Amino acid sequence: MISVFCASLMRCLLRRRMRGHRTFCPGPKAAARLCPAAARPVVLRGDFLPDGTDAPRSRSVMSDPELRQVPDETVRRQVRSLLRTARAATLASLEAGTGHPQATRVALATDFDGSPLLLVSRLSAHTSALLAETRCSLLVGEPGKGDPLAHPRLTVFGRALPVERDDPLHARARRRFLARQPKAELYVDFPDFLFFHLTVTRGALNGGFGRASDLASGDIVDEGANDLVDAENAVSAHMNGDHADAVDAIAAHRVGMAEAGWRLATLDMRGFELLRGDRLARVEFLTPVRTLDDVRAAFVGLTAEARETKRS
Repeated sequence: MISVFCASLMRCLLRRRMRGHRTFCPGPKAAARLCPAAARPVVLRGDFLPDGTDAPRSRSVMSDPELRQVPDETVRRQVRSLLRTARAATLASLEAGTGHPQATRVALATDFDGSPLLLVSRLSAHTSALLAETRCSLLVGEPGKGDPLAHPRLTVFGRALPVERDDPLHARARRRFLARQPKAELYVDFPDFLFFHLTVTRGALNGGFGRASDLASGDIVDEGANDLVDAENAVSAHMNGDHADAVDAIAAHRVGMAEAGWRLATLDMRGFELLRGDRLARVEFLTPVRTLDDVRAAFVGLTAEARETKRS
C-alpha cells in the first residue's frame, strides 16, 4: 500500500509539472521523506535461505546499516552481560514435520567461549525440532519497569548441535550448566535429557530505543583456544573454598550486592559469573586473562580494589 501511494503521488506531481503548473518537484531527500523508508528495502547479508545457505535477502529499514551502531567494546560488553548472565532464554525453532516457527522457554548456560548451552528433554517438541533442523535463535534480556521495549535484549542466531555423552564437551557442558542451574542436578543425568551446543553465526542487539547493532559471531563468542578451559573448575573451587570473603567483597563492590554467600560459578577469559540463590551477575576483568598467573593477578587486583573502596 505504501509503495502504491508513493507511485501515485509521483505520477500526480509529474502530470502537474507537464501541464505548466509551478509545483514542487521533490529531490532525492525530499522524495525519501514523502515515501516512507519501509517502502525502500535494503539488502544485508547473513539471512538464511530455505536451503540452509547464507545469502542476501531484502529487509526493512530497521536493519539499515546507517541506522545501526557499529559494534565496539562497549556493545560487546553489553552483549556478554546479557547472554552470559541469562539463566533462561526464548528458543525459536522450526517445528518438525511442518516447518512452522515455534517458541519456548529453555534453561540456559554458556560454554567457556560464550556459546549457549541448552539442556532439554527428548520428549519436548523443541528437541525434535532441533534434531530435525539445527537452525534456531535465542532471545535473552528481561524487561524491567515501564515500557518493556525500552529494555535491552539480544537475539543470537546459530545452529544447535547435540552433545553426546561420549563427547569430550559433555563433561564441561554438564559442569558449567550445573554451576549456573544447580537445581538441574535432579534430572541432568536422566537418559531422555541431552545437551545442545549452539554454534553462533550472528546476532542482533537492541539496546533500547535508538540503540541497535548487527553482530558478527566474533562480537558474541571468544574465538580461539584458551589454556584456562581445563583449569576453570580448580579456580572456582579455590576461590569459593579458600577466598569466599574475597568473592563477597568483589560482589559488593562490582555488583552492588553486599550480602554474603556469593560463589564463583563460571569463568572465561574476559570475566566471570557470581551466583547467589537465583541471582547471577557478571564481573569483567580489566584485561583478558590467558594463564593461571593472569587469573591470580586479576583476582588479587579486584579484591584489593574492593577492600580499598570499602575502607574509603
